[in-house]
Amino acid sequence: MNSPRDQVADTAATEPSARTDIIIAGRVFVPAGEIETFVAEARATYPIAAANPGNVSISFCVEDATTGTVTVLEQWASQEALDRHLATPEVRALFAKWSPHMRNEVRKFDARNERDPRA
Repeated sequence: MNSPRDQVADTAATEPSARTDIIIAGRVFVPAGEIETFVAEARATYPIAAANPGNVSISFCVEDATTGTVTVLEQWASQEALDRHLATPEVRALFAKWSPHMRNEVRKFDARNERDPRA
């Protein structure tokens, strides 16, 4: 017979998690002279992401202006939420404009074991 503690663990393993499932992280490299324009245009998608109930956070920041390096970090509750974001006209236009001019080293990670890094 399962103890109450085992039952809680079993339930947690079968119920959908409210935690983040998808992490998007990495760098993009754009021409150094265009980095501020790129970051401004990328940040213009923040309100679109915020309107998506599956968005946990989204951030684009200049890592090194001299090399055109931008750090990208996003958290999404599900693949479906990320797909909705990527399908918006504004995000599609951003990729259409910048993809030919950037090197994209951003990757997608599954995050199913979230915990405090200090623990």
